[in-house]
Amino acid sequence: MKDITLGYALCGSFCTIKKSVEALKELAAFDIKIKPIMSDIVYRTDTRFGKASDLIKEVEDICGERIIHDIASAEPIGPKNLLDIIVVSPCTGNTIAKTALGITDTPVTMSVKAHLRNNKPVVLAIATNDALGASAKNIGLLHNTNNIYFVPYRQDDPLGKNNSLVCDFSLIPKTVEEALLGRQLQPVIL
Repeated sequence: MKDITLGYALCGSFCTIKKSVEALKELAAFDIKIKPIMSDIVYRTDTRFGKASDLIKEVEDICGERIIHDIASAEPIGPKNLLDIIVVSPCTGNTIAKTALGITDTPVTMSVKAHLRNNKPVVLAIATNDALGASAKNIGLLHNTNNIYFVPYRQDDPLGKNNSLVCDFSLIPKTVEEALLGRQLQPVIL
């Protein structure tokens, strides 16, 4: 994996963003260009997990690029063929649903839609409390969609949050490598 341009999009599963940033650091160690993307909610929201301004600075420092954080800036990704692959990490149930249904009302969903028009891979690193509930049908749809690849995932707290699934963030680089070759990293369910 080198000489590629990777989009790295962060959504609002705030409790998993730190793990996602660690995976971003691993990807940055490869000889690749990374274009960071954030949902509006992540870009502007301070939470108990940290301040938005600190996250923005950290991500921009890792990538050496300014974050795409509005729909107008995300739209050219497709027509200008800016990326070889895009990773959505963490990918929330909301973003999963919008992606499955073709809704493009955030910078992340616009990035994915714009990128998919070029028949190139999208890697989803799911982290959602309702994956085995309301989001299950959307995850199923995406498993059957061309150019969509999943970072392997598991139940993170079967007794406390029985519908919750979270990917293994440490497998993002390997999933990217496989997706660039048109293959789903296996097993998908850990």
